[in-house]
Amino acid sequence: MFQRLIDDLKDSTGTALRLTSLAAAAAVALLVTTGFLCAAAFVFVLQKYGPVEACLTGAAIFFVVTLIAAGCYMARKRQVEARVEEVARTAKSTAQTVLADPMLVAAGVQVIRAIGIKKLIPILAVGGLALGFLVSRGSASEASEAPAE
Repeated sequence: MFQRLIDDLKDSTGTALRLTSLAAAAAVALLVTTGFLCAAAFVFVLQKYGPVEACLTGAAIFFVVTLIAAGCYMARKRQVEARVEEVARTAKSTAQTVLADPMLVAAGVQVIRAIGIKKLIPILAVGGLALGFLVSRGSASEASEAPAE
């Protein structure tokens, strides 16, 4: 049983490592290609117009690359935020569905009858406090793990 879990973990880790190394190789190749294209544009403009225009052309090329990278970052950030909102909406909907279940309400009423309301109030108060602490710790850890902007 554990051997299958270990084998699955090894396979998924190996696949992730291969994909990451391929992405890193592609990024390095793109960086080198961009560098050579910028150098070629610089030399071409330097021979044709002069050094000031060549420097301005290089700056313009890097500015365009920066704008493209910033656009990709913003798009990815929106996707992540949309996914987080979708997960929160799904969780809220699931919680509402569970609380609206008549079988759950009937079971709650039976528990109240069996234990008694006077004994159940302190238990619910302690449970509410524990839930409050749990929620406050969860929101504090989510705030500290927010993505940097």
